[in-house]
Amino acid sequence: MARSPFRYFKTSPEIIQLAVMMYVRFPLSLRNVEDLLHERGIDVCHESVRLWVDRFGIYFASKIRKRRSEALRQVPQWRWPLDEVFVKIRGETHYLWRAVDHEGEVLEAYVTKKRDKVAVLKFLRKAMKRYGSPEGIVTDKLRSYGAALKELGNEHRHEAGRYLNNRAENSHLPRRRRERAMSRFPRMRSLQKFASAHSSVHNHFNQQRNIEGRARFKSLRDAALREWRELLVA
Repeated sequence: MARSPFRYFKTSPEIIQLAVMMYVRFPLSLRNVEDLLHERGIDVCHESVRLWVDRFGIYFASKIRKRRSEALRQVPQWRWPLDEVFVKIRGETHYLWRAVDHEGEVLEAYVTKKRDKVAVLKFLRKAMKRYGSPEGIVTDKLRSYGAALKELGNEHRHEAGRYLNNRAENSHLPRRRRERAMSRFPRMRSLQKFASAHSSVHNHFNQQRNIEGRARFKSLRDAALREWRELLVA
């Protein structure tokens, strides 16, 4: 039987899961989460919240990602818009790559120090290994994409244009809003961990309320929250 990852913590797993969800899902600081938990009668330090997010953010995100990847591998992948964004870490420029599906949900987030063919190859191989190969890949006019896809033998599926990958560019907005509530990232590893956790949690709770009726949205929201709580049981 697998040993519980919460076995060394005195706080209940339900409280830890709630704190992780509040910090990753909403643009809150560690002290904001501490105050909200205090309002519910839960006395914890913001440093405890930081430790929980660092340790269990990826734990919950990997469970969500595993379920999603298993489901996506069963159906053909239509179109992946790809994009990269500049991120400053201690004054040094890094690049956060994202692959999203045709509905705008983030499939993969990957951080590199360079923006060349090698970086694109690592990013695409990681995404395709997890989700399969798409029927089409849409990017901007960065030449590294074309060079990497040619080496992978998928250049015939590549479509490049200035505004074609707007769906991928828009996927950066939730992370940008979340980053403003934080003191940025001290290391590249910290950015990678948070970007992966934030993408999975955001996908899980993003019900696109702008295109759903109120009744449908409420049922989807309840289902997402129920599945989130079931992660502890799984």
